[in-house]
Amino acid sequence: MKREIFALILLVAFIGIKAQYGTLNAILDRLEEKRGINKNLQNVDIDDSKFVLIKDFPDHTERNFIIIKGNKSTFVEMFDDKSNGEISSNVFSGDVIRSKNNIISLRADRLEGEKIPIPITKTLLLTQQKKIRYLIDINSKERWIEESAFNKK
Repeated sequence: MKREIFALILLVAFIGIKAQYGTLNAILDRLEEKRGINKNLQNVDIDDSKFVLIKDFPDHTERNFIIIKGNKSTFVEMFDDKSNGEISSNVFSGDVIRSKNNIISLRADRLEGEKIPIPITKTLLLTQQKKIRYLIDINSKERWIEESAFNKK
């Protein structure tokens, strides 16, 4: 009798856990719809796209660009020194791969045409909110906005 009661309790617990998972998934889907995040971006073409990230610090400003052309990519870092007004930049080039799940992997292994020993790698998630495309860095949660949306008046 104890085994039957124990088995019944386990069965009810497993059903409850599965139901909670289903409702949790539904809640997350509703939240994403309300925020306007579009998960179905497999048909979106990002060829010839340019994404921008701007970071402002007390002593300098960093402007970073990712330019995607086919399976080739260019990653540009620009540093604006606020104390003396100097601007310096690094131009990296490499390749890019896009998976079915809107994950974009960027590997820049050349600095201004010369091979570098440790390539710069970025793993980005393509998202869209209110017809504006973003790349979200999976590791740092930085958001790269598409330049065409950034320059709209």
